[in-house]
Amino acid sequence: MSEVIECRATRRGRLWVAHEPEHGVYGSGRTLRLVRESVEDGLALVGVTAEVKIIPVTPELETLRAAEDARTTALAKAVEALALRRASRSDIALATGASVKQVKLILARPAEGPRVHADPDSATGVRSPAVLP
Repeated sequence: MSEVIECRATRRGRLWVAHEPEHGVYGSGRTLRLVRESVEDGLALVGVTAEVKIIPVTPELETLRAAEDARTTALAKAVEALALRRASRSDIALATGASVKQVKLILARPAEGPRVHADPDSATGVRSPAVLP
């Protein structure tokens, strides 16, 4: 079961309903777990063994996902701006409310062009600029 099939589930009354169009399989249930199991059972009937990921869809959840995406974008911009101003990773984490690990991941991401960044967290205390991808 290395393949993951994503199915969007919508709320219909008291049930969640999902459709997997590639294989023509439907699933339903009172909980998202039951919907996933229903779709997996339907796929097994047509000879497909795969892990099913259920993505619940409502207008409110779409708004939430959009807000999370906007926050992620704003966090990346804030981290990069503070890094360009030579703030330490720990200071960036405290200022943004992110973990130091998140800050490191954001700074390790390739940017649209090379940027110069001084590493104030280095053990030597020397602030020689390094070009980050």
